[in-house]
Amino acid sequence: MATPKGYSSYHGRFPKWKIIVVILLILIIVAAAGFILLQRYLVYDGSGLPHFQFPEKEKTSASAGKSASSGTAASSTASSSKKDLNIKIEKSTEKGVRELQLSETPLLDWASVQQRIQSTGTVYNSVVLTLKDAKGYVYYNSVAAAAASRRAVRAQSSTAAAVAAMTASADYSSVARLSCLRDARASRADLNGKGLKNTGGYIFYDGNSENWMDPAKPATQQYLAALAKECANLGFKEILLTDFSYPTKGRLSRIDYGTGEKSENLKTCLTAIKTALAGTKVKLSIELPADVITTGSNAEAGLNLADIAPLVDRIYAQTTAAQSQALSDAVTASNKSTAFVPEVSGTVDSSQSSYLFLG
Repeated sequence: MATPKGYSSYHGRFPKWKIIVVILLILIIVAAAGFILLQRYLVYDGSGLPHFQFPEKEKTSASAGKSASSGTAASSTASSSKKDLNIKIEKSTEKGVRELQLSETPLLDWASVQQRIQSTGTVYNSVVLTLKDAKGYVYYNSVAAAAASRRAVRAQSSTAAAVAAMTASADYSSVARLSCLRDARASRADLNGKGLKNTGGYIFYDGNSENWMDPAKPATQQYLAALAKECANLGFKEILLTDFSYPTKGRLSRIDYGTGEKSENLKTCLTAIKTALAGTKVKLSIELPADVITTGSNAEAGLNLADIAPLVDRIYAQTTAAQSQALSDAVTASNKSTAFVPEVSGTVDSSQSSYLFLG
């Protein structure tokens, strides 16, 4: 085919060596640029040998350190939160008790008693039932009392069922009130084993012509401990001891106190009762005269607050709203874990978180 004059489709072949040179130049340039770029990451170790340390590795190390630091902080925070949580759980106070004292008679019908309580319009969370009075009569089917004194038990045919219903109640905590040492029945029935004697060897009569048991005698301690254990087995949540002292009225110089200290004898007797309740969740409480709490002791009665407070969960005393806080402070000062419950009558002060209403 003819072509225009002066033009040709063939321009010649590009030499191969030139192509190789171009490629080598490109590689040299790239290598030089790469070397310059990598110089910033070139480091030497302690022996003088070079090696590269890239940003990714530093970032990973920093990230790991930050993660570890964050983990430590998180762990510390979690530990702190857990510690704070534990403190909140341990910080608890005893719920206030609002108790009602029932009459000193055998319980015959719990349902009717409960209705009367609710009709008062006052909200109680605990009910106190006398199971042994100051004359020595026992108002439940007690094996220990029946064995100690003839006709001491004055329970009726319906008493057992009524007491069982009371202790099973979900609305009220049940408290068994036991008059301890002022007891004409047991002391006269077993003068040598339990009775408090005069210096002539006969039964002692106090200023009210009443008889008492001797707390120093083992039989007395065993009897009261047995009664407390029976009450615990009946389902009562608390045992309230009253008349727990030596007589303070009458010809006290005529009492045969024996060789032991009065306060030590009472402490030994109270310890025996507490031991009988070991293994149960039943609270042990005691009623004391208000003056014993404020002064700390009563030599005639043989009462010593410092000996008694550590052995009981609660201390009760008949008092007024005005005096209640001072008595509570005195009990706490004697033993921090022992609570104070004022026994009141008439109008109850609304500021009192705990009280036993006597009616």
